[in-house]
Amino acid sequence: MVNHIKDVLKYGKDMLSKNDISTREARMLLALAMNISSNDLIKYTECTDGEYKIYQSYIERRCSGEPYAYIVGKKEFMKLDFLVNKNVLIPREDTEILVLEAIKRCPTKVLDMCTGSGCIAISLAKYINGAEVDAADISSPALTVAKKNAKLNDVSVKFIKSDLFENVNDKYDMIVSNPPYIRKADLKELQKEVKQEPKKALDGGEDGLVFYDRILHDAKKHLKKNGVILFEIGYDQAKDVTALAKKYNYKKVKKIKDLSNNDRVIIVEG
Repeated sequence: MVNHIKDVLKYGKDMLSKNDISTREARMLLALAMNISSNDLIKYTECTDGEYKIYQSYIERRCSGEPYAYIVGKKEFMKLDFLVNKNVLIPREDTEILVLEAIKRCPTKVLDMCTGSGCIAISLAKYINGAEVDAADISSPALTVAKKNAKLNDVSVKFIKSDLFENVNDKYDMIVSNPPYIRKADLKELQKEVKQEPKKALDGGEDGLVFYDRILHDAKKHLKKNGVILFEIGYDQAKDVTALAKKYNYKKVKKIKDLSNNDRVIIVEG
């Protein structure tokens, strides 16, 4: 059977379109199935039966709601490549705002709490010369991914399996965290793709604030003098996280907005 690229792409685009997914992904997934770059696809007029079957499986997975990044197995963040799978959240552009704010302050010793794929910790280790970076997560499968990402990006990060500060013993100039912050009631309203990501990394409890509360409660014991905490927050959580910081007698709170003009990062001074 001859599998003409034009016909194969039409199949992919039709399937994606029926599921309200960008048809642009049809070319990228076919290139992945053929193990070539998207730019090189123009050089081919046909694909093999084996490549077509792989492509069909990719399209079916995508239409079922599996995120594109999980199918490809990687995601770019801070101009670096990160391996991703169902055990970690997919790095998002909004989180780069948190990383850039952290880099501006040039800390010498940093803890990334709830590290997941390790994208925050590894980016800080990559872009801050001489920084000592630790990263903690409760999930062993997530830490396995994070360690691979540290090796992939040629940086040294100390990974700690820990329920928040349970196994953390040092003090830091800076603690950064993108913790689970989705309200439990809102989990069922998430996009089909997001629902495929690990629930444990999304569920912030009834009010979405459980992890901010726990981190702020214990963080002072792990901050050096004049240390700071940088949180990523949900678009409507600035007021509540600020109130928590005041509850635990932190000195100062600053808000940073994202490109959509939503509050996205909270900086808490110890």
